[in-house]
Amino acid sequence: MNAMEDEEFRGFVAARGLALLRTAYLLTGDQQLAEDLVQTSLEKAVRHWSSIRASAAAESYVRTTMYREQVSLWRRRRISELSTDTIPEPRRPASAADGVETRLVLRDALMQLGRRQRAVVVLRYFEDLTEQQVADALGISVGTVKSQAHKALAHLRSTCADLMPATGGERR
Repeated sequence: MNAMEDEEFRGFVAARGLALLRTAYLLTGDQQLAEDLVQTSLEKAVRHWSSIRASAAAESYVRTTMYREQVSLWRRRRISELSTDTIPEPRRPASAADGVETRLVLRDALMQLGRRQRAVVVLRYFEDLTEQQVADALGISVGTVKSQAHKALAHLRSTCADLMPATGGERR
C-alpha cells in the first residue's frame, strides 16, 4: 500500500468508523465484540484496498465482511442454554416516554432474538437493505429473509407491547 492509499484508508476509517461500529454493536450486542468485528473487517479490507478504493464499494465491502464474519462466529460458537426453576420476570419500562429506558428495552428485546433473526432485522430495518441484499449478505434465500423478519418482528411486538402506540382497534 502506498502513502496515498494509506491516507485514503485512514480517511475512510475516520469518516465511516462510528457507523460501522454502531452496526457491529447491533449485530453482536456487546461493545468489545463489536470493536473486534469492525477491526477484523477493516483488516481484511486493507489487504484489498487498492482494488476496492477505486469503486464506491469500500463501505459495502467492509459491511459485507462484517456480516459474514459475524455469521461465521455464530456458527463456530455454540452456547448451550441452561434451564432454571423460575422464569425471569419480563422487563417493562416505567414510562414509554423515557428514551433511555425505551432504548434499553428495545436492545434487550433485540438480544432475545435468535442470531439469524437479529441479523435480518439489523440489516433489513437498521441498514435499510433490500430483502435480496440481506439474503446475499447472509448467504440465505429471500424466502428465509422474509420468514425470519416476520418471526422476529412478531417477537419484538410481543416483547415490547408496552412501547406500541395505543390504537383504537386490534392490530393484525
